[in-house]
Amino acid sequence: MDIRTRPDHHRPMGTPPETTFHALQFAGSLQLDSADRRGLHLVHASGRGTRLQVPAGWLTLCVPLAGCLQFETAETCWELSTGLLQVWRDAPVRVSDHGSGAWLALAGPIPAWHRHLLRVSAQGRPEIFPIRCACTRDLRRLLVTLARATRSDSPINREPARLIEAVCTAALEQQQDLAARVANCSGRTLQRRQQTMLRLLRVRHLIETSRGERPDLVQLARTASYSPWHLIRIHREVFGETPSEYAATLRLRQTWSLVQDTSTSICEISEALGFESQSAFCRSFKKSFGCTTTQARKTQRDGRSLAA
Repeated sequence: MDIRTRPDHHRPMGTPPETTFHALQFAGSLQLDSADRRGLHLVHASGRGTRLQVPAGWLTLCVPLAGCLQFETAETCWELSTGLLQVWRDAPVRVSDHGSGAWLALAGPIPAWHRHLLRVSAQGRPEIFPIRCACTRDLRRLLVTLARATRSDSPINREPARLIEAVCTAALEQQQDLAARVANCSGRTLQRRQQTMLRLLRVRHLIETSRGERPDLVQLARTASYSPWHLIRIHREVFGETPSEYAATLRLRQTWSLVQDTSTSICEISEALGFESQSAFCRSFKKSFGCTTTQARKTQRDGRSLAA
């Protein structure tokens, strides 16, 4: 295990550093201290078996540079592949790489994040919400630059605070559509409406990581501290669909991706998605997409041939 930290020599004496750098190599692990309420932590990991434990009440931005990451909480587990961004907050989470990839994580207590967020936004109390989405090129570049700037042997003469503010700005810009939906959330104040959004995103995350299983509405409502009826109503008001409809939409996307983008047999796909038989899956596929699985794969092959 190789962990290095770098103090910020540009800060006044007695003030906490903006960022602390940690380098994890083969089988290296790091457990961040929940009692640390000062600045943020930049983790650069590479090699097989690297692990990071983030405590409750923290916000984390995680980007795989190569390979695939595994995330685990008390309720669920999921994977994150290269090109995606995982924003996580509130519950404790463990991040691990079982392959030989490389990844970056910027983590810290939410109050420490708010100090930077308030500097880049003059409108109310900005929030970075927990989502899994594509990572923009600008955000990825900023995180890489921040990692280089906070290393103890870094030749880059840039203040980490400015880079963190740029990361916050990029993250807020990427979540503009989500932030706009906060106005539809219940609550008299902006902070209450943001808390409603956090509850709904917790529900949507459980749906997304249900591994093809039909989500239980009672369990989802319990996760958000709502009654099932109230969860259905507020989710529809904010996102335009019920939790069950969102789960069905995700299942359709997964179905289309498995048929068009993989060479997995239709029989194996139907079993993985929980259909009683291959014929039942094929009927459902044609009803949903207007074509058979054979036609869908033929269209994909023809498109690849034309591209070549």
